Amino acid sequence: MRKIFTISVLALLAPLGAAADEGKIYSWIDADGNTVYGDSIPAEYAEYPKNVHNERGIVVDNLEGKKTEEQIEAERLAAERQAKLDLQRQADTALLATYLSVDEILLHRDRRIELFQAQSNVTELYLSNLSRRLDLIRNDAANFKPYSQDSDAPMIPNELAADLKKTKDTIERHEENLKKFKADEAEIKARFGGDIKRFKHLKGIDQD
Repeated sequence: MRKIFTISVLALLAPLGAAADEGKIYSWIDADGNTVYGDSIPAEYAEYPKNVHNERGIVVDNLEGKKTEEQIEAERLAAERQAKLDLQRQADTALLATYLSVDEILLHRDRRIELFQAQSNVTELYLSNLSRRLDLIRNDAANFKPYSQDSDAPMIPNELAADLKKTKDTIERHEENLKKFKADEAEIKARFGGDIKRFKHLKGIDQD
């Protein structure tokens, strides 16, 4: 049978614990504000916060009660803040372990930028050649339907039509690549700019 006692003196808990030697002793606050001790927890108090005592009456654990939505949200926000702090500490450690000076960061940045600029230059040159090829194909296609205004013009040959489409598709694909290279270059500049600013902060270097 479950034992529940309401007492006002904690010292009285020790004999209670000895009598209930089959398990732990719990304590909680009831609806009237009284501290209640028992060897098991009534269902109506299951969601209340409670303490766990050993046979000597000493608190050995705390059991949380049901959390409010405000408590849950506050814990979520606190966890997010802690996660951000942990990530920042990891990033700071890696930054300081990787570079010894701002000049090293700039050197690494410039090498990365040169890679994207080289890719952009090659793509721009290829697009220029493709554009000239497309002009030639369009000139040929202008002699055929549906591009010719001559009602008696023959239908464009399949091979020429396929070449026209392929060239257009290739130009479109490389234009997208060029946009990506330039976006990557801008992202690298921004990221390294942030690294330089953070490095100066961590090293106590005056910000420009």
